[in-house]
Amino acid sequence: MTLRTGFTEGEVCWTDLQTSDVAAAKDFYAAVFGWRFEDRPTPDGRSYAQAFLGDDLVTVIAPQNPHQLAGGAQPQWNVYFAAPDAGELAENLVHAGGALEFGPEAVADTGVMVFFAPPGGGTTGAWQAGSHFGTARGGEAGALTWAELLTPEPQAAVGFFQHVFGHDVTEYPQDDGGKYSTLMVDGVEVAGIAAVPADAEDTLKPGWQVYFGVPSVAEAVAAAVGAGGTVLIEADDAEEAGTIATLADPQGGVFSVLEV
Repeated sequence: MTLRTGFTEGEVCWTDLQTSDVAAAKDFYAAVFGWRFEDRPTPDGRSYAQAFLGDDLVTVIAPQNPHQLAGGAQPQWNVYFAAPDAGELAENLVHAGGALEFGPEAVADTGVMVFFAPPGGGTTGAWQAGSHFGTARGGEAGALTWAELLTPEPQAAVGFFQHVFGHDVTEYPQDDGGKYSTLMVDGVEVAGIAAVPADAEDTLKPGWQVYFGVPSVAEAVAAAVGAGGTVLIEADDAEEAGTIATLADPQGGVFSVLEV
């Protein structure tokens, strides 16, 4: 078990799901990961759900905003990078070729959030910690284990993150002639960036992909299907990462499971 008490600038510190049906999503993810939930009110009178492993907060399931609901937006998992100053980050985005999409906005005393897009797109969050620093656990069953950005402009995106967060980068050649780049903080890989794989272009859309740990991919897939989910990419034993499968929840939120 890896317990966290804080995050360094440029680390992936948090992820949350924006969905069209919070109650249904709770049932689904409880079946797959064993999360327990505590409901909290939103300012507009609805509620969001905090997800826990034991007593440790690992993610949130939140309702889509009215604009997303009216437009029929697909539910999605968001990825957040730790940032010491969300306001300064927002001001610097344009100089790195990015686009500010939302914020900075304080979320009560919990922190300040910003949403932005790197070159090539892919909505990305940044989080300036207040009372909430991010996920309490990582790299284990039921917790976030990896995140990667699939983009039509991977090299431009890599340069953007280097400029904004100061990431070091490691590149791995791929069989199709492309590269898989990893963003690094203090010598540790924290996220990946790559083009959408040619054999998955009909399945995966550009944007962030989140991976949650499971003790058995086969059992997680069976639980997801039994709870109404869909298998998008069958379980595969990736040479470096291990066994992975990509799934969609009943509302359409896409995520992957990684055997840990």
